[in-house]
Amino acid sequence: MSNLTYEPPPNDFETESRHARTALLGFLGFLLAYGLAASRFDLSAIARGLGVIIVSPDILINDYASVAGLGPAFINSALCVCVAIGILKASRVSVSGPAIAVVFTIAGFSLFGKNIANIWPGILGAYLYSVASRRPFGENIIVALFGTALAPLSSEVAFGLGIQAPWNIALAVSVGAVVGFLISPIARHALDFHRGYNLYNIGFAAGLIGTVVMSGFKAFDIPLSGGFHWAVLGPLPVLPGLAAFFVALIVTGAIIDPGWPASYRRLLASPGRLVSDFVRYYGLGATFVNMGAMGLLSSAVVLAIGASWNGPIIGGVLTIVGFSAFGKHPRNVVPPMLGAIGMALVSKYGIDNPASQLAILFASTLAPISGEYGPVAGFAAGMTHLLLVQVVGTLHGGLNLYNNGFAGGLTAGLCLPVLEWLREWRRHEI
Repeated sequence: MSNLTYEPPPNDFETESRHARTALLGFLGFLLAYGLAASRFDLSAIARGLGVIIVSPDILINDYASVAGLGPAFINSALCVCVAIGILKASRVSVSGPAIAVVFTIAGFSLFGKNIANIWPGILGAYLYSVASRRPFGENIIVALFGTALAPLSSEVAFGLGIQAPWNIALAVSVGAVVGFLISPIARHALDFHRGYNLYNIGFAAGLIGTVVMSGFKAFDIPLSGGFHWAVLGPLPVLPGLAAFFVALIVTGAIIDPGWPASYRRLLASPGRLVSDFVRYYGLGATFVNMGAMGLLSSAVVLAIGASWNGPIIGGVLTIVGFSAFGKHPRNVVPPMLGAIGMALVSKYGIDNPASQLAILFASTLAPISGEYGPVAGFAAGMTHLLLVQVVGTLHGGLNLYNNGFAGGLTAGLCLPVLEWLREWRRHEI
């Protein structure tokens, strides 16, 4: 694959950045409207649901649709998205591929693990890292927001260990701030291990930190209080609204850029390796079309595997849509997803297993492997990913919400030497 070289003129990019910010506000409105409608506009029920969400242990998997209902879960997601958009605005960060990806990822994981309370300690820690590094917070804000992957640690310390108030809150903020501080430098070096072929790099870094924290808990016989919550819901409550939103993205993209087909063809030819900012390289129109197409594609996958339309599954779909502005497109995500499906079918895990269903969606983190080395390599990476994701969660005890990012980093790091050797061998053979 050739290197990505196209970039719109600065003035065009600034205009598209403003349009992208408006689109994120529209997404926020969608989450809020759906949450209110699903709650039948019962504000007291929403408040009770948010209270349950905030104090519940968020160790994987804690489906907010199960513990509080879809309405409060979407309201919580809207509140967290509002925080993310507000911080991006206050930090004067241009909204392009990374910002879109982080907002949609926060929206998705705020349906099962992140809430309006537990995201703040990690953000505080990232801010302190910026202060200590004497760098503007805007340079670190994307990592800070992605770094809320370890938000369950703050919830566990605050509400799961039996520590008396107010010490539980003070300790939760302190511990969350420490891991938020550490994730920025660790993430930068974690990228060297998989060389950008795992799109969920922060998940890999968070998995390393979570493993160390979990090791400490085990050393002192401190048990975690999380349980398994997984709602069984059909597609009717949420799929029509999601599908309409994805179609709206496609229509909007086509309207704002009449020349999107040519840009989209170039986008589909890109490997997607970090850092692939589709807004900068191919324009907002083609990016929106790709996001909408990927939303419909991932929804079709959910229907095909018979997954429940609950918080984690919807979160997986939204995360894919967000990263469709930052590395993913239909050509590079299908092979690893098919590989994960294949391994689920032939292994003891099965395709009905919630962990398998999430792994099928999140195997798309390895999209750059198929984009660079071909569909067979992507298929094999997806198979390996499903095997690893079933076991690596025990290392961090579910403290890292991006468990698939952790497994994806290991998969990419293991596969790359083999793929490079095969490429060199084929060159010599030819």
